[in-house]
Amino acid sequence: MTVFVSLFRAINVGKNKVAMPQLKEMHSRLGFEHPRHYLQTGNIIFESAEKDSEKVAGQLKKEFAREFGFETEVMVRTAAELEKIRAANPWVGDTAKETKWLVVMFLSGEPSREAQQALTGAYTGPEDIVFSGKELFLYYVNNIGESKLTNAYIEKKLKVLGTGRNWNTVNKLLEMMQPEPEK
Repeated sequence: MTVFVSLFRAINVGKNKVAMPQLKEMHSRLGFEHPRHYLQTGNIIFESAEKDSEKVAGQLKKEFAREFGFETEVMVRTAAELEKIRAANPWVGDTAKETKWLVVMFLSGEPSREAQQALTGAYTGPEDIVFSGKELFLYYVNNIGESKLTNAYIEKKLKVLGTGRNWNTVNKLLEMMQPEPEK
């Protein structure tokens, strides 16, 4: 079995309210095993015999629209992929960086080199931006809520959709994806 996390974009903000028990039940109906959630922002950890993240994401996206009546993007990563993301953190061990201001934006696809340059060339704010495949590492020097480097701005420049999770959440999800110790 492969352990996955589904990261839903733009739910439980504004009018797009989704109950986590209902989202977990949707995963079960699709045949995914042991679904469990973390926070109310659409993080579901589950297991599947399927190994292809993209195929799983497609199933979830289609069923989500049917179940909840609106479409949203879902990024799916395996435990192994999340471990690689953790290892790719450009600020690991940098004690000057507070983890609450470090965000990983999980993207629906890898942005082109031109799109990456469009973002970094157009944005002159104080935030640090580092690309790593289908992820974008962001360090918000000041308050995230007051930054002009928003998801909408990033998506417009990169021409891919994404959803952000702070570093503490990424680590908690990875912890929850580890197998239970044998007794």
